[in-house]
Amino acid sequence: MGLLILGLIVFLGAHSARIYAGDWREAQLARYGEMRWKGVYSLLSAIGLGLIVWGYGMARAESPVLWALPLWTRHLAAALTLPAFILLVAAYLPGSHIKAAIGHPMVAGVKLWALAHLLANGKLAAVILFGGFLIWAVLDFISARRRDRAAGRTHPPLGWSRDAMVIAIGLGAWALFVLYGHVWLIGVRPFG
Repeated sequence: MGLLILGLIVFLGAHSARIYAGDWREAQLARYGEMRWKGVYSLLSAIGLGLIVWGYGMARAESPVLWALPLWTRHLAAALTLPAFILLVAAYLPGSHIKAAIGHPMVAGVKLWALAHLLANGKLAAVILFGGFLIWAVLDFISARRRDRAAGRTHPPLGWSRDAMVIAIGLGAWALFVLYGHVWLIGVRPFG
């Protein structure tokens, strides 16, 4: 469990610089330059993610069950991840009404993903992993929206065709991951 917690601290800590230390982050960017900052940020993120994967893999098998969940919560979780995939695509395909309305769809997608997995997992390791991501995503979303308002930043839509592309790509990626990727990477069939 220690590796999982350490990984969450490193990964989410690196991703929290703008939330809690925005001025420090800007000073480091000015001091070292954008490329060095991104290099260190990426390295810390990769180390943190590796520790999360390794730590969760080790902790999952021996983690105590905090509460038992009915089977239907797995299906609900799989269904809730569909909009999470669509939100993830909206973050990287600019110009959709989804991005215009939400502002930070990737972080909103992480919130939905984490919540969905909390609904389907009652083990301590899962609560630590997905609960940690959910708390971080809520705080990051609030912080990002506050920065947008302060800067007067908006995300104007370019047309409904962008939304159609976002939904189609998100739906396709979700279907592939639910049917094949999740069992291959995680060892669990969401609808199995």
